[in-house]
Amino acid sequence: MDVKIYEYDAVIVGAGLAGLAAAKELTEAGKKTAVITKLHPLRSHSGAAQGGINAALGAEDSTELHEFDTVKGSDYLADQDAVELMCTKAPETI
Repeated sequence: MDVKIYEYDAVIVGAGLAGLAAAKELTEAGKKTAVITKLHPLRSHSGAAQGGINAALGAEDSTELHEFDTVKGSDYLADQDAVELMCTKAPETI
């Protein structure tokens, strides 16, 4: 039996929104990246999210309010550094 060996700088486990975002950043940084998932990416939990994805885009919106709502919605269990990064990047990404 032949065994194939693959070498990567990074291996991402999970092809949900976070996994694919990490893979995108690593690839853009010139890293050879692999993504491993048990489901097709369109079947991930991110793709099935009922609430959608938000960004502070309107005149009455702010990144700070988006961060607060996100942390509050997680019952204050969310990684606040990750929430800050997500909310800061959301307007340019969405």
